[in-house]
Amino acid sequence: MEYKDTLLMPKTEFPMRGNLPNKEPEMQAKWEEMDIYEKVQERTKDRPFFVLHDGPPYANGDLHMGHALNKVLKDMIVRHKSMSGFHAPYVPGWDTHGLPIEQALVNKGVKRKELSIAEFRKMCEEYAYNQIDNQRNEFKRIGVRGDWKNPYITLKPEFESRQIQVFGEMAKKGYIYKGLKPVYWSPSSESALAEAEIEYQDKKSPSIYVAFPIKDGLGVIDEDVRIVIWTTTPWTIPANLGISVHPQFIYAIVDVEGEKFLMAKDLVEFVAKEIGWESYEIVGEVKGSDLDRVVAKHPLYERDSLVMLGEHVTAEAGTGCVHTAPGHGEDDFYVSRQYGIDALSPINDRGVMTDEAPGFEGLFYEDANKEVTKKLDEVGSLLKLSFITHSYPHDWRTKKPVIYRATSQWFASIQSFRDELLDAIRNTKFTPSWGETRLFNMVRDRGDWCISRQRVWGVPIPVFYAENGEPIITDETISHVSALFREHGSNIWFEREAKDLLPEGFTHPDSPNGIFTAETDIMDVWFDSGSTHQGVLDERDDLIYPADLYLEGSDQYRGWFNSSLTTSVAINGIAPYKGLLSHGFTLDGEGRKMSKSLGNTIVPAKVINQLGADILRLWVSSVDYTADVRVSDSNFKQVSEVYRKIRNTLRFLHGNVTDFNVAEDRVAFEDMRPIDQYVYVKLQDLINEVLTSYENYEFAGVYHAVNNFCTGDLSSFYLDIAKDVVYIEGVDHPYRRAMQTVMYDTLLSLLKLLTPIIPHTTDEMWAYISDVEEVSVQLTDMPEAVDFGEQAVALRERFGKLMVVRDDVLKALEEARNSKVIGKSLEAKVTVALPEKYAGILASDDIDFAQFFIVSNFQEGKFGKMPAEALALEAVTVLVEKADGEKCERCWTISETVGSDQDHPALCTRCATVVENYYS
Repeated sequence: MEYKDTLLMPKTEFPMRGNLPNKEPEMQAKWEEMDIYEKVQERTKDRPFFVLHDGPPYANGDLHMGHALNKVLKDMIVRHKSMSGFHAPYVPGWDTHGLPIEQALVNKGVKRKELSIAEFRKMCEEYAYNQIDNQRNEFKRIGVRGDWKNPYITLKPEFESRQIQVFGEMAKKGYIYKGLKPVYWSPSSESALAEAEIEYQDKKSPSIYVAFPIKDGLGVIDEDVRIVIWTTTPWTIPANLGISVHPQFIYAIVDVEGEKFLMAKDLVEFVAKEIGWESYEIVGEVKGSDLDRVVAKHPLYERDSLVMLGEHVTAEAGTGCVHTAPGHGEDDFYVSRQYGIDALSPINDRGVMTDEAPGFEGLFYEDANKEVTKKLDEVGSLLKLSFITHSYPHDWRTKKPVIYRATSQWFASIQSFRDELLDAIRNTKFTPSWGETRLFNMVRDRGDWCISRQRVWGVPIPVFYAENGEPIITDETISHVSALFREHGSNIWFEREAKDLLPEGFTHPDSPNGIFTAETDIMDVWFDSGSTHQGVLDERDDLIYPADLYLEGSDQYRGWFNSSLTTSVAINGIAPYKGLLSHGFTLDGEGRKMSKSLGNTIVPAKVINQLGADILRLWVSSVDYTADVRVSDSNFKQVSEVYRKIRNTLRFLHGNVTDFNVAEDRVAFEDMRPIDQYVYVKLQDLINEVLTSYENYEFAGVYHAVNNFCTGDLSSFYLDIAKDVVYIEGVDHPYRRAMQTVMYDTLLSLLKLLTPIIPHTTDEMWAYISDVEEVSVQLTDMPEAVDFGEQAVALRERFGKLMVVRDDVLKALEEARNSKVIGKSLEAKVTVALPEKYAGILASDDIDFAQFFIVSNFQEGKFGKMPAEALALEAVTVLVEKADGEKCERCWTISETVGSDQDHPALCTRCATVVENYYS
């Protein structure tokens, strides 16, 4: 007889190697065939809703690592919720309007000017759908489960229709207005921008000090004094209409070699150093409020420059006398308006100076910097020219500088309902908690929202103009346009005349001749995505409003979080979300932003093709996503090693329960040995810890808890000990069935706990488990931890001490191996002597301590009376000796009973009995 054939070795067809890049597409095809998303929804349809509303990625380009981080986080949450008592539909979406798509077509050679607006928009739509198809396939390859057949898309007629209704409701409440004031203007995009579309980059700019002569000092200041201003935008000097001073500042008259200059007293020393005055003298002082309405002369034109009082003036830099061009600065605009001065903005859409800036017309504004400075020098007004590098606003799409420019734009008033917005923020749960302060401060400090754009690929602003130029926004027109868009899409706005877009028979007192025109501007794309709470959550029967959670990158505090809050509070008085969760950006391994020019990009597709989507997903679970996340090949290598350990643990567990019938072979907790009970309690602890981590969106807690349980509690402890039982004992031995019970429940619990993170792997293993009813682990619920009360407390306390002893025994065995006393641990006899605090823990007969320490013979010695060769370790004293007896050919233990059975002289009595009972 071959005794090895009598061992109950693990049997499983679950492969050791994941081969994920090849296996995952097969698994995904299976999910698609069975329509796993619909099966999950059907199973959970009677449960309370949990809706994570997808923030729409922009439909342009391949996915980057930030997309992967974002979508996997969402998928883990939704999967967990659907397995935790909730109905958790997930409807993915796309943002599809805006400049990048227009620019992409132009870059492809589309002759924009040769097409009608409607024709060009059709091409934009087609391009967007192609990009959506590409990104959808990539998201599905990552394993994101959702309603991919019916995503929401912001260019769809039903969405645009609801967006028009949002605009109409805001207008009805008086929150929408048209006004002339400075806004961020992008010459490279030829459009106004909102704050959310601005990013800051370093820029080199000229820094000039300019003297403005006094024309009328009002008896407060002599006409031989010149007011000194400082600016980094010389091109705005032609637009200067005033100088602002702070009413509470003291201003000094400074004599420099017979010339007199005015500036804030606190800045005299700083200015003198900047300009290079070697000697100067303060010859007079005047309070800012006394300078009100003093008249200076414009240095280049025959035009007055009025001195005005403004609280916005600071003494942190410059001269305390602020060059005021109301057409090119928000503070400038408001202070000038108080003095009855209208804005002047001598620059066109492309950033070129107009004839309102005599001498500089036709110059691009940055080229005008040099010419204006040269002219100031010629007339003797330039005191100093230098250059500085400073943080400057740029168009986040084109990456080129923006300017402030007064133009007539449509705005959403934030001031009108700011307090409601702030209250809504206070009633929102934030993860991480600092998000509340960030969003609160942004909303508290933000100005009105410029919502109009001078482009064509977007949702039209649904405004008509009467013959006298007055805008028309009524319930009737909004309702009609909304219905038209729902039926035909917004392209109809550019295909029909204004009269054909109005309700039949529409009349208006300001258009006695029945002549109307339609607004040509489109809405800011943030108004598109900011309307999804109506166009998606409220529109669809399978979702609810408000959502339970919005989850996006931390840049969306100024973007989608902000615009969604604004529109939702404006029309309904509540936030569109109950909770906000944000994540950081993905960086390279050295903490740098990923870019093609640096060659440091790692794209999801490459990781998936090389390692598999489950490795990418496991990596997402391992990081602190609330901060910026570093991505490198070494990260994925480490995660791959953890994955291998988890997979091998699942495989080992399954291999040892293939002959276990749950209904017939399960052993009750109270009938298990203490070691099995202890590991079963540890499993309940794991379940509690993992579920708590999921609830708190702390996925790294899940990752580390599972990894530590698999490597510590299982692989290096319980499963190692279990081999001496599940391999060696008879098939239905109660000890074996007890261990199989623990293994079986552990296997199923791990599969369920890990399904939100590595669903391909868990579903693959699920298919090998014969006695489960569900076709997919995704159609099950999370395990519920069992509370064993005081018994669990006692087990943790007892085994807490035993594990300390075990650690010392393992150290002693390693030392004995190194000293050639033994080879493998089963060759050893171990004697352990315990100090007083551990007294009694080895005296019990309910634990086989030779098995516990994986040695052939164990005995307890007396502390303080051990042989000299014994090792005094951290907790206990251990003596390792060669075990007496012969090696059993079946279980490999060294036993003095080997040879005592005449029929099986090569076996110990335990193995001989098993062979006799089961194999004779």
